[in-house]
Amino acid sequence: MISLKEDINKALEVLKTGGIILYPTDTIWGIGCDATNAEAVEKVNQLKGRSGDKHLIVLLDSESKLASYVREIPDVAYELMDVTERPLTIVYSGAKNLPDNLIAEDGSLGIRIVNHEFCKQLISRFKKPIVSTSANFSGQASPRSFDDIDEELVEAVDYVVQNGRELVSEGKSSMIVRLGPSGQFELIRK
Repeated sequence: MISLKEDINKALEVLKTGGIILYPTDTIWGIGCDATNAEAVEKVNQLKGRSGDKHLIVLLDSESKLASYVREIPDVAYELMDVTERPLTIVYSGAKNLPDNLIAEDGSLGIRIVNHEFCKQLISRFKKPIVSTSANFSGQASPRSFDDIDEELVEAVDYVVQNGRELVSEGKSSMIVRLGPSGQFELIRK
């Protein structure tokens, strides 16, 4: 097993060159790339066999970075993040500074502030958001552990994180809430 720092350095090298990583998150194992790189985003969609109408979410390491990618952040977003114990993805209106193939037709984007040591350090050092989507092919069940990931998928990515492979999650994706600019919200996934 390599150190966490070395693992992060290797993942960073891949992200910086537009590659795809397989990595542990605060929910389940994910496939990720540089969220600001349209070609990398397209590679993730192709790898998963996803249609263009299903949008990916992005991960940030800090609430303070939200304003770089969302035009207006309703106050209720911060309140929801403070009170929610489960990982929470919020779909915001008015996404900005990200490629068109990551932003929904209505201009919205799902963003999760991670609370996971590997992800926080990786994103902080990368200084950009990263894409997060479950580590499975479209239509397959989400993996609860690294061992549940299809070997074909493992071989198709550019780097597989070494740390965290022994952990088993509850197999739950994040809760998803859509927020309108004036603070109205809709629960999309419990």
